[in-house]
Amino acid sequence: MTRALRKIDLITARRLAVHAQRLDGRPPRSSPEAVLDVVRAIRCVQLDPISVVARSPELVLHSRLAGFRSAHLDRPLWQERSLFEYWAHAAAIVLTEDLPIHSWYMRNYLNMSSEAGWARQHLAWMRTNATLRRSILSRLRREGPLPSRRLADLAEEPWVSSGWTHERNVDKMLSLLWGLGKILVAGRQGQQKLWDLAERVLPPDAHHGRLTDLGVTKRAVDLSLRGLGVGTPQHVRRHFTRGRYPELAKALAALERSGTVERVAVVSDGEHLPGTWYLHEAHAEALARFEAGTWASRTTMLSPFDNLIADRARAHGLFDLHFRIEIYVPKAQRRYGYYTMPVLDGERFVARVDPAFDRSTKRLTLNAVHGEGGAERSRETGERVGRAVRDLAGSLGAEALEIAGPVPPAWRRALC
Repeated sequence: MTRALRKIDLITARRLAVHAQRLDGRPPRSSPEAVLDVVRAIRCVQLDPISVVARSPELVLHSRLAGFRSAHLDRPLWQERSLFEYWAHAAAIVLTEDLPIHSWYMRNYLNMSSEAGWARQHLAWMRTNATLRRSILSRLRREGPLPSRRLADLAEEPWVSSGWTHERNVDKMLSLLWGLGKILVAGRQGQQKLWDLAERVLPPDAHHGRLTDLGVTKRAVDLSLRGLGVGTPQHVRRHFTRGRYPELAKALAALERSGTVERVAVVSDGEHLPGTWYLHEAHAEALARFEAGTWASRTTMLSPFDNLIADRARAHGLFDLHFRIEIYVPKAQRRYGYYTMPVLDGERFVARVDPAFDRSTKRLTLNAVHGEGGAERSRETGERVGRAVRDLAGSLGAEALEIAGPVPPAWRRALC
């Protein structure tokens, strides 16, 4: 006899997602150990070169830790090497303990595209430019870590692309060698990456492992569902190691048989949300607390690249948040702003703030603040949004806060 599915209401499902991402309750005090603990919970922190406010990893950790300082990330990343930079759902900071998962991708890197032509093109270009490849590896072996500008372009055939890599042969080869796990980022000078051989970047005791397709999928699904709280196979596919779940159905079935995950139904207004939903056993205790009415809310501003909203379709389906970053949208066509940060209040999104931080004057400017879902009419919500803005300002070391654009009238005093 088939057991009836446990039903979870939409509000509880949202709270599970927020809890899994360490965005509920009072945030712990920041330290290098606390940073590592957060990354273990959320499994990766997306990188992005845009720093209108601050680097995205700093914003992600600020949202989850009280008193975060960049030095708290630098120690596990550049000194202890318990973290390193590689591909997760995008270029990200990942855990060295997850190296067996990432090593699987390194071995399959040039075969993971849905287009076979992509792999053939890159393999052919690397063979043609074997001199460039060998010279980069040899130079790094002798003198690394080095920035890309210190490496000679010895390409015999330029890389042709319609994108930013067009004829940037050294950068293209570095990117391919990084994907293959031959080299890694050993440090940074500002935004400039310093490259070195992978074996010199990773700690001597780093364990690569050699997982099978099913083995890597089971491990990655387990970690993905821990970070999601509750999710569907499609959510898993687009989370953590996006697109790298070759045996997803078998892995989910095995984890379900072992009791590691449980099928559930997510219900809103009496209707089941579409898809097959899974709950990880790690969140069973939290689920019991939330269903008993115990929920510790927090209001915080999220990076546009935060894991909670990195899957835009999931953010829409679960949180009713239609979000896209408008950096590449012409200014006249932007609806919310250049670098909009969503504001999470408990388990709902109540605002979008478009801030910019001037490091020379230490001024945080709010170019626009937009309420979400009618929240702009609530003064109490505005006060919480104002505290979140001031908390960000304090984290940045801002000495002045300026409103330079539209804000909800009921919130203006709270935001000043």
